[in-house]
Amino acid sequence: QVQLVESGGGLVQAGGSLRLSCVASGRTFSGDSMGWFRQAPGKEREFVASCNWSGGRTYYADSVKGRFTISRDNAKNTVYLQMNSLKPEDTAVYYCNGRTYWGKGTLVTVSS
Repeated sequence: QVQLVESGGGLVQAGGSLRLSCVASGRTFSGDSMGWFRQAPGKEREFVASCNWSGGRTYYADSVKGRFTISRDNAKNTVYLQMNSLKPEDTAVYYCNGRTYWGKGTLVTVSS
């Protein structure tokens, strides 16, 4: 059974940092692009960041560019999202995605 499990969410003050992790099991994603999405209360899920199979190419939503960094460790089948200079508008459930698979999400709450 393929699973993506996110962790690292929590409550942080504005300006703070968090590092999210997404561990994959059941299959390797080393040849696939991986991404992070988020869904804020009352809003649709939106793209946050993605990277190609090696992590050498990265893409970001304009709203997080310069503050968030996506990376991966294929040996650990893990994708990371380093989030710095967090803002209250970053509050959301963050989901990991690879191919057609999704994790259950981890909640990030940024207080003002």
